[in-house]
Amino acid sequence: MQSYYMNTNTSTNPNRDHEVHTASCRFCPSALNRIYLGEFSSGVQAVQKARAMGYSKVDGCYHCCPEAHHG
Repeated sequence: MQSYYMNTNTSTNPNRDHEVHTASCRFCPSALNRIYLGEFSSGVQAVQKARAMGYSKVDGCYHCCPEAHHG
């Protein structure tokens, strides 16, 4: 299980998605620009949680959540 965070700053993403990252990802945003999603066994589950929270445009990080990244 890993801790997952969602980036609240969409301006840094070319598709303007809210990107989901693991806590250990080098692209995980600072505490000011992220929301803690919880502990999950995959990025897919973390993306599903973000969508359940009302965020419709969510994608997994290409680097740390490739199984949830759709470009």
